[in-house]
Amino acid sequence: MNIQDKVIIITGASSGIGQATAKKLARDGAKVALAARRKDRLDELKKDIEEAGGTAIAVEVDVTKRDDIKKLVQETSSAFGPCDVLVNNAGIMPLSYMKNMHVDEWLKMVDVNVNGVLHCLAETLPDMVERKSGHIVNISSVAGREVSPGGAVYSGTKFAVRAISDGLRQELSPKHNIRVTCIEPGAVETELTDSITDEELMEDFKSSMGELDFLDSEDIANAIHYAVCEPNGVHINELQVRPTSQG
Repeated sequence: MNIQDKVIIITGASSGIGQATAKKLARDGAKVALAARRKDRLDELKKDIEEAGGTAIAVEVDVTKRDDIKKLVQETSSAFGPCDVLVNNAGIMPLSYMKNMHVDEWLKMVDVNVNGVLHCLAETLPDMVERKSGHIVNISSVAGREVSPGGAVYSGTKFAVRAISDGLRQELSPKHNIRVTCIEPGAVETELTDSITDEELMEDFKSSMGELDFLDSEDIANAIHYAVCEPNGVHINELQVRPTSQG
């Protein structure tokens, strides 16, 4: 599929995987709507994309607020037309040991990683169903298949994203021609670990991950690009991408 002039919404676009994905898709001619909380970062990314010959808008969004997502979809439609591809990338990962009771962080993870995905789906799916065309890309994680100490709640949210993706695919693909892809990154060098406040967990995390050669955000952007650029008759259901050193 040629993505020239395709309208693509990317949440969590201010850094990491979202930022790398926006640059790569815009380079191939997609019209990208950049969504995140850090508007200054989005404006900088928009400028970079436009200077490279691409097309983008920047919309300040908190995915936990459905009204923000309504605004995002409306502004995208006004600027470019209806959304062809949604990349549900926004997420947080404040890992912690359950015994240390970081309850507020547990609830925040559920709100961003699960409710944020649902808010975006609620605002984009009706039009895709009506047009019988669209592609949902949900970013889960290897943690959506494997649970490690300190990752119970985070894994729970990513298991949920994988389950939602599987259910969406079964409901929407055969009858409505909507593709659903679940991307499951392994260890990637991003800002996700910056949110870890559990000092005990962080010390153990650094020790356990010290031997890995982390992936770059661009490696996951390449996987997303591959999935969305396949012909309409080809449906990439799941892609798990790990560093070779992660096994």
